Amino acid sequence: MKINSEKIVRILLAVILLTFGLNKIFNFMPFPPMPEDAQTFMSALVESGYIMYVVAIIEIISGIFLLIDKFSSFWIIVIFPILLNAFLFHLFLDIAGIAGALFAISLNVYLMIKYFNDYKGLITNLSPNS
Repeated sequence: MKINSEKIVRILLAVILLTFGLNKIFNFMPFPPMPEDAQTFMSALVESGYIMYVVAIIEIISGIFLLIDKFSSFWIIVIFPILLNAFLFHLFLDIAGIAGALFAISLNVYLMIKYFNDYKGLITNLSPNS
């Protein structure tokens, strides 16, 4: 039996996105303690009243579509900026929590490489005369 690494990675990323997206709305997992600068930044996002909900909805929708394997190459691109921001947040403000963000963005990049052929149309024929 051949193991399909792409499917395993896609489902794993989907579960991560669904879990953290739903947690932003329902708070079933408490946030760990963070350094003061990280807490200030997160508080500003939460106090905006909308940004964390937008991120949560994008994570949930991305997770669902990745789980059912519909438009996966599209949702991998949509979720990339969110995962990149999570990684950079931990890199610069909360290095102790970077492992999860690094894992999630690594899964995302792996899938972007696997779906590279789907993106070729976006980057071909970009000459000034086209």
